[in-house]
Amino acid sequence: MPEDKPTIVLVHGAWADASSWNAIIPPLQAEGFTVLAPPNELRGLEGDAASIASFLAQRTSGPVVLVGHSYGGAVITNAGAKGGDVRALVFVDAFLPDEGENIVQILGGSGSALDVADPTTVLDVAVYPGAPDGIIDAYLKPETVHTAFAQDLPEADRDLIVATQRPASLLINITPSGEPAWKTIPSWAVLGTLDLTIPIETQRRMAERAGATITEVEGSHVSMVSQPHATLDAIHAAVAAVTSEVGALS
Repeated sequence: MPEDKPTIVLVHGAWADASSWNAIIPPLQAEGFTVLAPPNELRGLEGDAASIASFLAQRTSGPVVLVGHSYGGAVITNAGAKGGDVRALVFVDAFLPDEGENIVQILGGSGSALDVADPTTVLDVAVYPGAPDGIIDAYLKPETVHTAFAQDLPEADRDLIVATQRPASLLINITPSGEPAWKTIPSWAVLGTLDLTIPIETQRRMAERAGATITEVEGSHVSMVSQPHATLDAIHAAVAAVTSEVGALS
């Protein structure tokens, strides 16, 4: 990898795995970037962020552009300043929590399809070994995927999400966030205007509070799949800023 190209690390969100970046990775690799997409464990914000910070410290060298989708945004908010040389953050249809906030609080009153009195109307739940008392795993109901999570994807792609989704511990929703990396690291945010999981007004409020450079795109909660150009453009903008910074310091 040329020395002036930062490493790009992509962190997926809940109910997903690294394949959620399949529309993003090949174009960046074709441009000569080293791209890494580590697993997000989806067990709890503190542990998930520690895992990503450890990955950054051990698997990257030189400047990093750190990208997070959905819950992955909360993870990079907590991991970005704790491992590796992260110079830019990119949030895609993501949470950008401030210190002390949790996801339940952020979505409360937002109109999110997940902000419902009875979560079992939109989620299927299951116990998992070693879970803390009262904590269970959640899966998206098929109807939730089709109508409120990935509604702008072809039906076959939505069916694939239903079949391959990874469970997310409900602990990720109630853990208070730590000191946010976006207070010290420049950020970019791609906001899906059709997002029914994190409604656009909620995304916009968080991104503006973080001082992020904002792009809005007509996409669902998985706009990096349905409208990948917007995410690629934001990553390129972050790369340009990091490259300029590195060049000025050399």
